[in-house]
Amino acid sequence: MVQERSERTRRKLVQAGAEMFHRNGYASATLGGIAAFAGVTKGALYFHFASKEELAEAVQLRGCALLDEAVRELRASGLRPLQTLVDTTHWLARNLREEPSIPAGFRITKECAGLREGGTDFHRFWLAAVCELLRQAREAGELRAGTDWESIESLVAAAACGIETLAGTGMPYAELQRRVAGLWSLLLPSLVPEGAEANYRAGMPGTVPLSRPADDPADAPLDALGAPVPAGVTGSTG
Repeated sequence: MVQERSERTRRKLVQAGAEMFHRNGYASATLGGIAAFAGVTKGALYFHFASKEELAEAVQLRGCALLDEAVRELRASGLRPLQTLVDTTHWLARNLREEPSIPAGFRITKECAGLREGGTDFHRFWLAAVCELLRQAREAGELRAGTDWESIESLVAAAACGIETLAGTGMPYAELQRRVAGLWSLLLPSLVPEGAEANYRAGMPGTVPLSRPADDPADAPLDALGAPVPAGVTGSTG
C-alpha cells in the first residue's frame, strides 16, 4: 500500500512537471510550483526527485515510452511501416495537445540544448522513430525505386519535425490534423511507386485512402488535404 501511494505520487509529480515545463519552460518552472500543482509537499517531491534536472529527465522518459508504445501497437495491428509512420505523425499531433509530456519533451530539449550532458532527448528520439519506420518501409519495398535515400530521409524527417512547430502556433487541433493529412497527401505519391498511394491513408485512422478506382462504389471524395468530404457537400473545396 505504501509503495502504491509512492508510485501514485511520483506519477502525479511527473505529470505536473510536464505541465509546468510545457507551460512555462524549463528555466521558469520551479520545483515549488510543480509540487503545488501536483498537490504535494516539496518534501514529497524531493523524496522522488533530487533536482529539477532529474524531474525533467523523468518527463522526457515518459514521452519516449509513450511514443515507443504507440509505434509498437500500430505495428502489432498489422499496419505496414509507411502507414505506421503516417499514423504516428497523427498520434504526435494529437498528443501535442492531450499529453503534456510530449510538448514538454520538445521544449526541454530546445531550452537545454548543450546543458544536459547524457540526458534523454525526446526530439532525437522522435526523429529516430521516424527514420526507423522509413527505413523499414524501404526494406519492405514500399518506397519508389531509384530515389535518393538521403533526400527522402531528409524530406520526411523535416516534415515530421515540423508538426511540432505547427502545433506551437496554437492553431486548433482540427486544423493541425488537416495540415498533417495535407502533408502526407503530397508526400505519399512521391515516396511510393506510381499508383501505390491508393493503398495508404493520408488522414487519421478511419478516413479513406488517397485515391480509389473511379468505378469503386465505395469511393468517397477527398478535399484538397486528403480528408473525406462530408456527405452532402459537393463542388470544389479549394
